[in-house]
Amino acid sequence: MNVKTEVATGKTEAVTGYAKHENVKAEVATGKTEAVTGYAKHGNVKTEVATGCAKHGNVKAEVATGKTEAVTGCAKHGNVKAEVATGCVKRIYHSQALEKQEEKMSAETTFDNCNHSKDPVVGCALEGIATTVAGIKDVSLVIQSPQGCASTVAAGYDAHEVDFTKRKVGCTRLFESDIVMGASDKLKGMIKEADQSFDSKVMFVVGTCAADIIGEDIAGLCNQLQPDIKAKLVPLMAGGFRGNAYDGLEMGLEALLPFIKKRQTKRRGRKPRIVNIIAPQANLNPTWWADLEWVKQTLKSLRIKVQTVFSHNTSFEELEQAGEATANIVLSHDVGYKFARKMQQTHDIPLILDDIPLPIGVNNTTRWLKALAAHFKIDEKVEPIIKQGEEMVVDTLRKRALMIIPRYRNCRIAVSADGTLGIGLVRMLFEELEMIPEVLLFRSAMPDSRSILERELHSLGLTSRVIFSADGYQVKQTLEEFDVDAVIGSAWEKYMAEELGIKIAFDVFSPTNRETYVDKPYFGYEGMINMMEVIANDWDRAFRSKEIHWT
Repeated sequence: MNVKTEVATGKTEAVTGYAKHENVKAEVATGKTEAVTGYAKHGNVKTEVATGCAKHGNVKAEVATGKTEAVTGCAKHGNVKAEVATGCVKRIYHSQALEKQEEKMSAETTFDNCNHSKDPVVGCALEGIATTVAGIKDVSLVIQSPQGCASTVAAGYDAHEVDFTKRKVGCTRLFESDIVMGASDKLKGMIKEADQSFDSKVMFVVGTCAADIIGEDIAGLCNQLQPDIKAKLVPLMAGGFRGNAYDGLEMGLEALLPFIKKRQTKRRGRKPRIVNIIAPQANLNPTWWADLEWVKQTLKSLRIKVQTVFSHNTSFEELEQAGEATANIVLSHDVGYKFARKMQQTHDIPLILDDIPLPIGVNNTTRWLKALAAHFKIDEKVEPIIKQGEEMVVDTLRKRALMIIPRYRNCRIAVSADGTLGIGLVRMLFEELEMIPEVLLFRSAMPDSRSILERELHSLGLTSRVIFSADGYQVKQTLEEFDVDAVIGSAWEKYMAEELGIKIAFDVFSPTNRETYVDKPYFGYEGMINMMEVIANDWDRAFRSKEIHWT
């Protein structure tokens, strides 16, 4: 393995170097600058050149007689390449990249003409609203749209596995003539018909792209019709240019806020242990409701009552009583923070556990449980759960994976996920499986959880490349550019990896090609075992010969 440092205005050149898992030595042929010591372990590379250092893929080189700085470098299993330009080059750190709203991995990685997605992997705002509404009983949904948008709404109901006979959805089925001539009368008729047929307490009336284009006044129309309609009408606009599914989830949650009743009496003494759970459906686990169930069962074992889930199998009465809670827990790093903070302002319910990763992997699960216990002052109650969970993981892996885990060591991996699972995976992959997360691709912008990711990377000493709001085009371009051994993502990333010649790809997230008949959580101690089971099987399949014909 070679170490090469090029200085544009000088003749100093590192001639030889070697890196063997733990040692890096660089000798400079001309000049008096010499790299003295270094090390590379589990992806750590440290190379000192004069007063410079390289760690986890970032290379910083300061030349004593000039102002030149090496901005970025690539350190992979001992290979370090640092190019130093002339003049004052701006130093780029990962923490600075997190603060930018633009989705850039580093100074060297840009996507030309990508202000708008070329290949979206996240649905539109309508799907997000539908995913919120589908989790609430006793409500209906009417969309002002062509009939194709009904399939987008169906995807939201599919996410909750709502039976077809229980879906209360109406569509105006707009045609070209409706776009030209207007379709307000059509929408009025649909609302009246849906009110009679569905007999729901609340009806969400949603305008889609077509309604946005023709300037349909959904709010005004609902106000006009409300005296004649039994259901409470809630107007929303969800044209595609208003945002993606994550934005739609936020819109749907915000629309629920007026229905939450405020407590009439002030509590005295010690507050009861009651929580609301927010946005559990913003999760790429194909059976995400198993993660919700793990959280609910854990809370139950700690005698913490779950008042309202926003939203999954939630009755309208439960929604109205959400103001009784004494804390809110957001089960997503992609959405829900805005809604929780508004609830804190309007109902004085604090948001807790919002500064640490969700319970992904052993260490993160232990941290999450301890933080939960600290808030409710029940530390003694949580210790047996932690002990039992950690022992279960160790015992299972001792029996079934003792010889398997070492093969993951120093595996350079790209993570393509949502923030909900992706942030927690960083520590699990690095600390517990000893992989090196080289690239992190997130489907959402994660404006409220970037600080969590930044702290995680800093505490682990990682400088992984990061992209937010990554679409299919950007994911593929990134995988093509970076030299990684494996990819963890969905079926999409698996196909991309095969096309690009990346041998190992883990089909862990939704959409998946795996058949999932049994609900399996990814949260908690059991969740780590469930993810490792997929990883182990996909690893074995990657190296299984495809040339043998078993006939």
